[in-house]
Amino acid sequence: MTGTPQTPNKPRVLVVGSGWRFTSGISYYTCRLTNALADVAQTRAILMRRLVPAALYPGRARVGTVVNDLQYDSRVEVFDGIDWFWGSSMLKAWRFLKRDTPDVMVLQWWTGAVLHSYLLLALLARRRGTRVVMEWHEVQDTGEARIPGVVRYVQIAMRQLLRHVDAHVVHSAYDLDLLQAAFGLDPATVTVIPHGPYDHVVGATRELDPEQPLNVLYFGVIRPYKGVEDLVHAFSDLPAETARGMHLTIVGETWEGWTAPLVAVASSRYRDRITVVNRYVSDAEVQQYFSEADAVVLPYRRSSSSGPLHIAMSTGLPLIVTAVGGLIEAAGAYEGAVFVPPQNPAALGAALQALPDRRGQRHLDPHSWDASVRSYTDLFDRLDKKLDRKPAAREGFQTGAGGR
Repeated sequence: MTGTPQTPNKPRVLVVGSGWRFTSGISYYTCRLTNALADVAQTRAILMRRLVPAALYPGRARVGTVVNDLQYDSRVEVFDGIDWFWGSSMLKAWRFLKRDTPDVMVLQWWTGAVLHSYLLLALLARRRGTRVVMEWHEVQDTGEARIPGVVRYVQIAMRQLLRHVDAHVVHSAYDLDLLQAAFGLDPATVTVIPHGPYDHVVGATRELDPEQPLNVLYFGVIRPYKGVEDLVHAFSDLPAETARGMHLTIVGETWEGWTAPLVAVASSRYRDRITVVNRYVSDAEVQQYFSEADAVVLPYRRSSSSGPLHIAMSTGLPLIVTAVGGLIEAAGAYEGAVFVPPQNPAALGAALQALPDRRGQRHLDPHSWDASVRSYTDLFDRLDKKLDRKPAAREGFQTGAGGR
């Protein structure tokens, strides 16, 4: 295993999050954050490899399929990874952790499936003097919340995990309120750090052709809270003259058996003006679909944060998004965003009718990974000053590597 020598005086940071075998938005976020932190810290990563038995995963048909072009930076050493059933994988992760004990471990929280693994990692890390930070992407996944016993399990086990967490990161004040309501955390321990951009899938902008229909894109997993059927109904209710100048493209994998959007498409009077790509697409395809889009519409009924929102802002495209949850803060400074009420096809339709006047516009993304990293380094500094604890034990730093 080879790699680039790290600078000894940089803090040692270990990021723990989703790997690529069960690829999801958190897989991309974990990689982007880890790579960004590598500019200011000696950074390594432990990935959750097998999250659950594959048969239980909503995207079971693609488990293990490589869809990502995004890779970990060559400066980052990666352990891939920990399996839900542990076996020897947790022992290997423990050896990876203690070989060069980190000053800070950052846990990416998004699903109860990793709770038992996070609990043990946090316990082991704290015993070696490591500070533990939890970055929350959701209090609990909406799909998991409907499984009998899971909510209770997460509530009980999470309180055990929280005993070993020194600080928390959320993406918005909305998430902070949710977190306090769920677990009563001290607000002084929580830092709001906005989600960084997803510019790794930004391609060349296609040349504007007024003779071509205006291409409206929905991108993302199709789940009940995503509101895709609201968009289809709004598109179907457009005046015929407006619809003739538009095309709706829906790109996303169906989860939880949610077929309402597909039923709405099948019955739409503009069915011939709607394209549905019902699968999890590769990074190259994501770049293509956004490059071919004239606008992006995200009709969520609820949401804490959204990877597709950040892709849209990174591309600079005109955006229609519902005013829900953390999306209001995430897109509030984006000049290309138009907010509409959730579950309101009439309001969505009015915003769609205004899109021709916005065609060809491009806007600056207000977010950057540099800003996120500055906020993280400030948090690390505050932890060093606040905690009466010696730095994590050093056992001989190993050079970084981009292994998988």
